Amino acid sequence: MGQLPIRPRRLRATPAVRRLVTDVHLHPGDLVLPVFVREGIEEAQPIRTLPGVVQHTRESLVATAKEAVAAGLGGIMLFGVPQVLDARGSGADDPDGILNVALKDVRDAVGDDLVVMADLCLDEFTDHGHCGVLDARGRVDNDATLERYASMALAQSAAGAHVLGPSGMMDGQIGVLRETLDTHGFEDVLLFAYAVKYASGFYGPFREAVNSQLKGDRRTYQQDPAANVAEALREVRLDLEEGADMVMVKPGLPYLDVLRAVADVSDVPVASYQVSGEYAMVEFAAQAGAVDRERVALESLLALRRGGAQIVLSYWALEAAREWLG
Repeated sequence: MGQLPIRPRRLRATPAVRRLVTDVHLHPGDLVLPVFVREGIEEAQPIRTLPGVVQHTRESLVATAKEAVAAGLGGIMLFGVPQVLDARGSGADDPDGILNVALKDVRDAVGDDLVVMADLCLDEFTDHGHCGVLDARGRVDNDATLERYASMALAQSAAGAHVLGPSGMMDGQIGVLRETLDTHGFEDVLLFAYAVKYASGFYGPFREAVNSQLKGDRRTYQQDPAANVAEALREVRLDLEEGADMVMVKPGLPYLDVLRAVADVSDVPVASYQVSGEYAMVEFAAQAGAVDRERVALESLLALRRGGAQIVLSYWALEAAREWLG
């Protein structure tokens, strides 16, 4: 056999060479930890379908936030689990509601050492489980929901959130929230737009984590998994025009093509949320001995970075930062 002048394997020959030439890096500061805080419990409660994830008490949440600071994480995203639900999600903008008091707890504990993010949506707070208020025919009323979102934004900002993450996929939500924040003295609060969010089956374990009361689905406002990429890019463009500071694609791995397309056009940071179903599949597969848990988890996180996500929300964020990325 003649000489081979081009041998790509030379660039994979040793760990040191592979580290030198890679252009995909994952650092603790790229990661955001989603957390759940539940009202009325005295100790953290495990979530059956999310091994290793818990519903926090206010105290255990603060402890976890401090651990996130020590590990160098980029941020923490809070989701509230209230005791009392109603049709309009009254607990969502109640200053004494679980999410808002937990935001204050965390911000008081970590200050500006960790980016404190708040999920801004009604689904955890409504007795029907939808992301907005319903009209007389039982449909989600887009514009009435925007009024509730505006009130939530003020409550979360007053509680100390650095970043608000409106996840309801209502038309015009970013514009309404930006105007509301700016006219009430919260010009520095960032809007993290869930710009591309699909009506996905991968959210299953999350529904247990937040005690969702949803009957039916959210297909009239979240995007169709079969929709073309042009629709996703339109949503991103609208959010950018309305003032989004960051944009997100959710879920992650099933939509890498969309993530790449968004990253190619966005002039603000792009994130991906590795959702509960993505996490749970690996956890349960590892429990069954089918995969190497750490290896597959890291591979999935790197895939999202390579796909264009500058920021990755993941339930593995804290463990990855403390134990895998050293």
